[in-house]
Amino acid sequence: MPEPTKVLTVVGARPQFIKASVVSPALRKWCTEVLVHTGQHYDSRMSEIFFKGLDIPAPDYNLNCGSGPHGAQTGKILSRLEKVMIAEMPDFVLTYGDTNSTLAGALCAAKLHIRTGHVEAGLRSFNRTMPEEINRIMADHASDLLFCPTARAVANLASEGVTSGVHLVGDVMYDSALRHGKGAGALKELGLERKKYALLTVHRPSNADVRENLSAILSSLEGRETVFPAHPRTVKMMGRFKLTAPDSVRVIEPQGYSEMLQLVRGASMVLTDSGGLQKEAYFLGTPCITLRSETEWVETVEAGWNVLTGPDPRKISSALETLKPTGKRGREFGDGKAAEKIVRLICGARPR
Repeated sequence: MPEPTKVLTVVGARPQFIKASVVSPALRKWCTEVLVHTGQHYDSRMSEIFFKGLDIPAPDYNLNCGSGPHGAQTGKILSRLEKVMIAEMPDFVLTYGDTNSTLAGALCAAKLHIRTGHVEAGLRSFNRTMPEEINRIMADHASDLLFCPTARAVANLASEGVTSGVHLVGDVMYDSALRHGKGAGALKELGLERKKYALLTVHRPSNADVRENLSAILSSLEGRETVFPAHPRTVKMMGRFKLTAPDSVRVIEPQGYSEMLQLVRGASMVLTDSGGLQKEAYFLGTPCITLRSETEWVETVEAGWNVLTGPDPRKISSALETLKPTGKRGREFGDGKAAEKIVRLICGARPR
């Protein structure tokens, strides 16, 4: 199989921008990259801020697909992406994570008989009501190269009969956290004192779109100083539900990636329904309460640094008082060189 000289990368949402920020620079040392932004995250606070803050090259294409129901959004991305792939005729297509952009990218490449790779392959929450679970399963089974962040991800694929093209490379999010996680300017900007506040994020439909759950999460933080960088969609739902945060919860604009890492490092506790933030808390040594009943990152739970509460206010309150990890954080997520390993597997051993 000849080594690819042109790789088309598909991104569309915040976590993918972060992963691309470490893979794209390495990739461009080896071959030509065509960067396609599907526009799945189109709000400047969730998209443009990350391209600027992480020095990601400007996209060669922005498909401007926007939001919408899952079927309509995925179909729109698939249709527009197909035209780009036919025009560019890449040797390889690279996708990240578990969004509708990921699914569309993997399907489009497979149907056009273009070799494709999936970064963050093999993750499973075993909850098929999550759209992300369906997306990641389909992307894995459509891909030629599967770049796994952990040994458990490799085992998950093996249990599904997927063993060809599977590589344990480590987690590119760990690469990124090492690169961008220093500094404390965000705390000074917001007048925060280290370990004197909790950090909250909520964006999943199971929490943000259910009034009872969103209300329970917010009320469980009554009287506890909390910083809440609120996703635009969550703010919209709070307005629709006529919910206001307690006085102790400070609602702020979404933050850039480096600023968010600083807030995670400085927090006494992270409360989140985000997959990526669970890991970032673990990387940076901050205990995490996951506002879900399951997680793809079971390693963080097994190490004692993460606890699953769902939106149950009693479980949240208990975890806020009792979660005090003492266990050592291991090297389950690699050595910080995942991006380099991925690029070598795609492009061969030598840069151009």
